[in-house]
Amino acid sequence: MSRYSPAEIEARWQEAWSKNETFKAVRDEAKPKYYVLEMFPYPSGKLHMGHVRNYTMGDVIARYKIATGHNVLHPMGFDAFGMPAENAAMASGGHPKDWTYSNIDTMVEQMKPLGLSLDWSRMFATCDEDYYGQQQALFLDFLEKGLVYRKNAVVNWDPVDMTVLANEQVEGGRGWRSGALVERRELTQWFFKISEHSDELLTALDDLDNWPAKVRLMQENWIGKSRGLEFGFERTDGGEPITVYTTRPDTLMGASFVGISPDHPIAKELEASHPEVAAFVAECRKGGTTEEAIETGEKLGYDTGIRVKHPLNPEWDLPVWIANFILMDYGTGAIFACPAHDQRDLDFCRKYDLPVVDTFYAIGDETPVDKTAFVPGKDEKVKWVNHFAGLDEATGQEAIDVTIDFAEKAGWGKGVTNFRLRDWGLSRQRYWGCPIPVVHCDSCGVVPEKKENLPIALPYDEDGKAIDFSVPGNPLDRHPSWRDCSCPKCGAPAKRETDTMDTFVDSSWYFARFTAPTADTPTVAEDAAYWMNVDQYIGGIEHAILHLLYSRFFARAMHICGHLPETAIEPFDALFTQGMVTHAIYKRENQSGRPSYFYPEEVELRDGKAFLKEDGSEVDIVPSAKMSKSKNNVVDPLFIIENYGADTARWFVLSDSPPERDVEWTASGAEAAYKHLTRVWGLCDRIGTMDEADKGQGDDTLLREMHKAIRDVTLGVESFGFNASIAKLYAFTNAIAKSKAGKAAKREAIMTLAQLMSPMTPHLAEDIWAHQGGEGLVVNAPWPVADEAMLIEANVTMPIQINGKRRGEITVPKDMPKEEVEKLALAQEAVVRTLDGAQPKKIIVVPGRIVNVVA
Repeated sequence: MSRYSPAEIEARWQEAWSKNETFKAVRDEAKPKYYVLEMFPYPSGKLHMGHVRNYTMGDVIARYKIATGHNVLHPMGFDAFGMPAENAAMASGGHPKDWTYSNIDTMVEQMKPLGLSLDWSRMFATCDEDYYGQQQALFLDFLEKGLVYRKNAVVNWDPVDMTVLANEQVEGGRGWRSGALVERRELTQWFFKISEHSDELLTALDDLDNWPAKVRLMQENWIGKSRGLEFGFERTDGGEPITVYTTRPDTLMGASFVGISPDHPIAKELEASHPEVAAFVAECRKGGTTEEAIETGEKLGYDTGIRVKHPLNPEWDLPVWIANFILMDYGTGAIFACPAHDQRDLDFCRKYDLPVVDTFYAIGDETPVDKTAFVPGKDEKVKWVNHFAGLDEATGQEAIDVTIDFAEKAGWGKGVTNFRLRDWGLSRQRYWGCPIPVVHCDSCGVVPEKKENLPIALPYDEDGKAIDFSVPGNPLDRHPSWRDCSCPKCGAPAKRETDTMDTFVDSSWYFARFTAPTADTPTVAEDAAYWMNVDQYIGGIEHAILHLLYSRFFARAMHICGHLPETAIEPFDALFTQGMVTHAIYKRENQSGRPSYFYPEEVELRDGKAFLKEDGSEVDIVPSAKMSKSKNNVVDPLFIIENYGADTARWFVLSDSPPERDVEWTASGAEAAYKHLTRVWGLCDRIGTMDEADKGQGDDTLLREMHKAIRDVTLGVESFGFNASIAKLYAFTNAIAKSKAGKAAKREAIMTLAQLMSPMTPHLAEDIWAHQGGEGLVVNAPWPVADEAMLIEANVTMPIQINGKRRGEITVPKDMPKEEVEKLALAQEAVVRTLDGAQPKKIIVVPGRIVNVVA
């Protein structure tokens, strides 16, 4: 009997696929296409089991679609720009480009042994000049169409990395890399006009039926459509009225003060002439601009001394405060505060001893607000107090609608729909990113670079003299031979834009570039029309908002500029968000009281406890934690492949839990998967040595099990129930092993098993297929189709209950008449013994299900 040897088997079939260019995607109008894509990785330099799970899921779908006759595009690339490469260069004294491409080479070497059905000929990295040169061409097209513009804006500024940070790059008020407290700073920045598409991006979510509901909800909340009232507060000093926007105009009678942003024009005007205001505003700008930073930070205010008249009672004037929690880029940058019904306003008013006026009460409870604001749901009825529109009992939403209508009819306000989504700031002050292709000329102003001059490539100085990362800030600002240039318009001396693009730009259109990765235009119309949309997109829930939202905007912008067809403005037809791969953490406190972490291979498990192999000492176990390099609880895929084979790794990550949930990697689980695959190979080998003349018995029974397996595995794959499919494959394997059928039936069964396992364990499946004399490669064999006739059971086993308790069972033909079933049931020994010669009071036969006897 031959031995299951993953190392030999997997190398052989990967070579065969490569030689035959099995996974090379070529446009073929005669075949239906299928585009499957996993979110491409950052080249950190090391593959982890989360990658393995993600790419294996995509691979299962891709291989299944190949077998069902589709022309499959399954590409791979790398999201390669960004701060980590610069940080590595600063730490090592090297160059981001060298670090990045070295890591890409390493990760490709780690990926290939997994046997993924990728078209490697289409691979690119976003730091390739060919890629970001076309991204620069897109920028110029967007600029021409008015989809990108430049303005002054308040941004998150990391004072250590000396760069702008996106909101998601600010964690706990600190820069995600440097850990420095983020500040507000006003800079001239480039922006994409994504906000103009807010309503369309929101409405279109309703048609994304094959996206997870939670992802659509997250995007809906991020876009944040709201209808409110815009009106002005007249200043008592005769200055320009202060316009506010509010989503709760119904609470206007509870107004305590008017608040303005530190970046409001009034605040800036006061800042210029009042040192104390300037000092306060400067303090405000030390805080970040993210909602998290504003919500959790200390609420600070400054009384400007300005007073405004209440629009419904001119005798009632309110103070105007500068408040650090008000953002300039939402609404008008000014609000009125109703502290009785907003906790943030209440905290502010209690801190500065401002009045708190109840606008409504809970029905039956008119206790004034003390330390906790009364914030009922909009659909909860409340008792209103002296409402100007005459409301008594009404919900918040009813009151909002009545108030807006009242204000519009009275002529002092207008209903306005606003969106939380702001324009996308793309400027970053760093080297390792896509250069923004514009030039600053003293005579001509900001001038777009000519397309024939693209790509505007990053300078790469091998001696490292001009790319100096030892000084904080953007090295491009200190690189005169790259920065200094001629104006494309007038030819006079000019300077390049030294800001580079946010890395979210790089990942917002790569799916389209994969359709024609070497073209000298961003896309090719025929290829984009054929391959788009992405039929199945797979990636982590952490990208549910920004990456997916920006990609949806980019697809629309690319359509406007003629780079994508209208059918591709929603680029991802189906989305699946997979769970994480977890592993226990092994740790103990060291002498300094800080935790030391140990790799899984350094630990031996005994009786539920963990001991270091080195000295036998016990360490603590933290169960099922996210794999993290900092906690040393990562499992190296190459270690698993070397010891058990890629198919074992693939089988385990698919089999242990539903793909949308986390899966915990365990050594015992990997060993069990390996043992099962060894068993399958042994089963194939034994069938191969059977006598051709062996007819056996029970052929039909085995073939029925085979067709049931085809049906169930197919349903599992099509519904992303990979673990359910694998459970069916376990059962089918057992059926083959236990069957006494002849060689022909067993051979058909094991070859069908190979086909059904092929998406999950492609190498083993190819070997079984070849061992049994299958034609060509199993990956190209048509997917088996279940014979409906074989799914109809000839017999059925029916339990017999006597007085509600199960006492036996009978196996009868499925179509046996009820009268005949009754006779057989009454003849059963348990029934005869219970009745003891008497007639049953009642006998109920549920065809194909159960027999109930009432004695």
